[in-house]
Amino acid sequence: MNLQSDKAVLMKVSKDVATSWGQVKESWHDVKSEEFERNYLEPLQSNITMAVAVIEKLDKLLTKVRKDCE
Repeated sequence: MNLQSDKAVLMKVSKDVATSWGQVKESWHDVKSEEFERNYLEPLQSNITMAVAVIEKLDKLLTKVRKDCE
């Protein structure tokens, strides 16, 4: 289990989604685009931020467990 690589992948995908959304927003300017951003993209970003924090905590915990078992 390599949590650091999982974290890196998650962060890259998050950045890619944000970049793609920025491009889409250039041509999609209506109420539905605002709803989409508010209902899906904002919660997604929030959840990714929380997941990254949890991954970091888990990685520290696993490192400690491995060290304690040596």
